Amino acid sequence: MKLQEFYELAIQAGMEADPRGKAALEQELQEAKKAYEELKPEDKAFFDTERLSNPYTDSRILHGDPDREVRKILAGIDMEAPELLLADRLNQKGEGIDLVLSHHPEGRAYANFYEVMKMQADILHRFGVPINVAESLLAGRMKDVERRLLPANHTRSVDAARLLDIPFLCLHTPADNMVARHLQALFDGDSPRRLKDVMKLIKDIPEYREAAKNNAGPRILLGSEDQRAGKVFVDMTGGTEGAKEGMEKLSQAGVGTIIAMHVSDDHRKEAEKHHLHVVIAGHISSDTLGFNLLLDAVEKRHPLEVVESSGFKRFRRAS
Repeated sequence: MKLQEFYELAIQAGMEADPRGKAALEQELQEAKKAYEELKPEDKAFFDTERLSNPYTDSRILHGDPDREVRKILAGIDMEAPELLLADRLNQKGEGIDLVLSHHPEGRAYANFYEVMKMQADILHRFGVPINVAESLLAGRMKDVERRLLPANHTRSVDAARLLDIPFLCLHTPADNMVARHLQALFDGDSPRRLKDVMKLIKDIPEYREAAKNNAGPRILLGSEDQRAGKVFVDMTGGTEGAKEGMEKLSQAGVGTIIAMHVSDDHRKEAEKHHLHVVIAGHISSDTLGFNLLLDAVEKRHPLEVVESSGFKRFRRAS
């Protein structure tokens, strides 16, 4: 398939898995269109027109001809200049890598990835936090992340792709949506009674079993195996961690256990203060699960040859 088709199929799969639902996504795209139409002509040149069809600012074709045929990809969680050099070296050996695919955002997709964090307000609202409270909590956290990104040399890896002329694509939130939907449906359907039951469900998933073999498996951060799980909230999409104050609001809304990729120490302390259980499924393993589910969705249309790298291991699900 062509690079543009690969990109569009992945974005569509991510949108179908978005916890906000179709109506909310259509509204966001309409708002982007309205914002673009209201710009002065001299300002339209600076508007990212990808926002008119793709609501995820952290997922973009970073380099490459959209009409380039893609048959074999080098895929990984963090794909930067070293991995692009690896792709070039593999191609010197005749591997025929058509595309370097990263999960974590790079380039312009990294520079403003904080914009996808606004979806967290809708996710919190679905779990019982009033929308005005959720949006208020998130606004300050988004500004913090924006300030942290300002000094970053975000074009570094994209420059390497350009100089080597290797097609480069990152897919962040679409993959995170896939893992969040998959795990939330699992816990909602099985209703694990105790934390040990939560852990069993996670450990039965190939990506987490593989991580456990490498001493990076899931673990209970707060709570004990025999404690009851209560309502389970899977916190795995929306850019990065939200406001730590959200822990109190989730507890008040009746959440008992949070399943997360990772949790900062400040967030852990807040969760502990409000008697929340926290299970760390694992960062790279959760990203790998989401990436695999996303690639499964794309491969329903076109089979691909995937070379694993940078923490990623391909596990295919039966269709």
